[in-house]
Amino acid sequence: MKTAPDRIELMQTFVRIVEAGSLSAAATQMGATQPTVSRRLQALERSFGIKLLQRSTHAMQLTEDGTRCFARAKELLGSWEAFESDLRGSHDLPEGTLRVMAPHAFGQQQLITPLAEYLRRYPRVAVEWLLHDGTPNFIADGIDCAIHVGTVDDPAVVAVKMAEIPRIVVAAPSVLGDGPRPTQTSDLAALPWLALRTFYRNEISLQHSDGTQRRIALQPRISTDSLFALRNAALMGLGVCVASAWAVADDVQQGRLVHLLPDWHATPLPMYLLYPYAKFYPAKLRRFGEVLRSALLGPLELVEKP
Repeated sequence: MKTAPDRIELMQTFVRIVEAGSLSAAATQMGATQPTVSRRLQALERSFGIKLLQRSTHAMQLTEDGTRCFARAKELLGSWEAFESDLRGSHDLPEGTLRVMAPHAFGQQQLITPLAEYLRRYPRVAVEWLLHDGTPNFIADGIDCAIHVGTVDDPAVVAVKMAEIPRIVVAAPSVLGDGPRPTQTSDLAALPWLALRTFYRNEISLQHSDGTQRRIALQPRISTDSLFALRNAALMGLGVCVASAWAVADDVQQGRLVHLLPDWHATPLPMYLLYPYAKFYPAKLRRFGEVLRSALLGPLELVEKP
């Protein structure tokens, strides 16, 4: 016979409802049904003898008591998790479900190996691996952490640098035709271009190995927010592009793409692990960061064909 949820579990459900914005969203994030979530909320309200949420068909709003309860519940749950971790000590092994948001391209290729290593080390953890290229919303998306490529402007999150991603200029041999390969940045301006609009659109800045910098104005034939689409368009000979070195390394090795002006490169992109500030971080998140950092810290280099 299944036991009734205790007050800690009821408060966890209440906090998840508020952060998710609705009972249905909270149920999805918790892997429960909406009636179950609703019953837990009602049980918590009965135990306190107060109304926590005002609900209508189209909206949900915290009552005054609910606002106080939410703030105190967050503090209590954080203290409870820290208490449990302290008691477990060396036995504080990751368990439960870790919800991670990652960029599509990185999440499908470069990050699967460290993810597999994390799961091998900690068999009591399950991972929801969510691929999305936008800015993470930890509350609305119900995620524990996010892997982000590029600068981080949100002061409300912890940003731990994991790696730097070199970016190089490449094109299919057909783009160059029978003419000579470009020998200087000005030669690139005359070629058709593809843009990765997340990081460059109408101009790109390249840096020489001696520190010299040049800006190239461009009018892209294709502009996309997908690294995979950019690579495929380049392979089809539609234009020159600046791409993450890891994404085109095999193509350069096999001669499907040509690495243009090898002494020039775009500024490497930083990659971060992001998560909200908190008084306590569960073992599943701490250990994930350790495994990821160990696997990725440093530049993701391109190995040129000998």
